[in-house]
Amino acid sequence: MTDTATPQEEIQEVQQTEAEGAAQQPRAEGGRPPRQPRQPRQQQQQKQKPGKQAAQQQQPQRARKVHPALEKLFELYPGMFGARFLPLKLGVFQDLLEKHPDDFKKDDLKVALGLHARSTRYLEAVAAGLPRHDLDGNVVEPVAPEHVHHAILELHRRRAQRNPGEDLRPQLVARIARAVEASGLDREAYAVLVRSRDEETNAVLDEALAELGRQAAKREALLRAFEASGRDSEQAFAEMYGMDADEVTRTLARARAERQPAAPAA
Repeated sequence: MTDTATPQEEIQEVQQTEAEGAAQQPRAEGGRPPRQPRQPRQQQQQKQKPGKQAAQQQQPQRARKVHPALEKLFELYPGMFGARFLPLKLGVFQDLLEKHPDDFKKDDLKVALGLHARSTRYLEAVAAGLPRHDLDGNVVEPVAPEHVHHAILELHRRRAQRNPGEDLRPQLVARIARAVEASGLDREAYAVLVRSRDEETNAVLDEALAELGRQAAKREALLRAFEASGRDSEQAFAEMYGMDADEVTRTLARARAERQPAAPAA
């Protein structure tokens, strides 16, 4: 599926199968086919229907019909509902009703927007932390951290269903850790926003927060080592320990920023 997929391509998933060709029977001496042993009557009856079974396999699954309101949304706003999915501004439902009173029924539009917002492509856009946009594609506001978090959890749940037995937890922990950092909140404030009653998701959250804590402790330790080294430049400090100077500069800058008070939760 490409980024330019239409709603039809996003929703319709048609599987096509090919009938297997029958293997040619070997021939015995004299050109006659070898005699086959008699089979039970039940097996003979089952083999009388291969043509019907093959015909059923050749028929593609019936495509799911796209909701008419989704078709209309794609027609009116292809940049938001087709070529690319972007998080929509809060209140877009009312905006659409006001702009197109003759094109949408209230209940139909509500269903269509629900289908759109639950699609995997839309959730990926939210989980990536992309900002919310209006119908003209203009950025209007950031996505709330808790919305990003819930989108990440839902995507993980869907992937786990598609890949039973595969350990996806490390990927989930890493993605939540990145979401915490991108939120601009400290770890405690983020946890207050997203913690739920589900023990498993809370355990994953705690694991991500603990890993961020370990990383922050390492950065703070490096900053203290630099301050105690007596070196007058970060480059000289890096050379003393054989470290990459650019990486040391970035790490120290981040450690200094983390010493500042974090933004409180909204």
